[in-house]
Amino acid sequence: MRNSAITSVWVRGWAVSRGTPAPVVEPWGYRIDVGLPHHVFRHVLPEPDEVSVRELCEAVTRPGAWLKVLARPEEVAGWITPGWTVPDDPGFLMFTALRPAPAPALPPGYARETSWYDGVFRVRFLATDGALAARGQLAPTGHTAVVDQIETYPGHRRRGLGRAVMRVLETAGARAGAVTGVLAATTQGRALYRALGWRYQGPLTGVVRGAPGGRADG
Repeated sequence: MRNSAITSVWVRGWAVSRGTPAPVVEPWGYRIDVGLPHHVFRHVLPEPDEVSVRELCEAVTRPGAWLKVLARPEEVAGWITPGWTVPDDPGFLMFTALRPAPAPALPPGYARETSWYDGVFRVRFLATDGALAARGQLAPTGHTAVVDQIETYPGHRRRGLGRAVMRVLETAGARAGAVTGVLAATTQGRALYRALGWRYQGPLTGVVRGAPGGRADG
């Protein structure tokens, strides 16, 4: 997939997943109004260069503004202006073909909950004491779907729960009519997704104006 195509898919699905207004098309990419104190809005640049990044950094002065740039962190660090930092763990855009699969077997002592709400499919795995052990969600947008918010909590890792979450989400996307899945991976998650057949598209670097005060995950 081209960067412009996969970025279009990702920003539309991400906005649905997070319940934000639809992305606004800009000359350099997209703007999403997120509305959180530490993540007021984000600009996504699918085909960045030094000039476009510098001009945007100089124009945007509001603390809590983020850029998501499809370039390597070391490149982006040389393009940004004073007042901007690169705090995020390196990100990676990835994609795969979605196919339904049998429900994965869970380790003993875990239960699965699934739900649809506002166009977003969510799966949660709960431990015997009711504690949330792992979760994830998926936002279909036609023939594509964005996988988002994948997390396995401390004390429940290395038990296959992350793999199970992904298989449930992939199946839900395929049954909803999507044929391609897209996600933004962290360094920690990338190995899991690769093992499940997801393909690497390119780097995705986060940049924040002022002190981050929180993470712009995904």
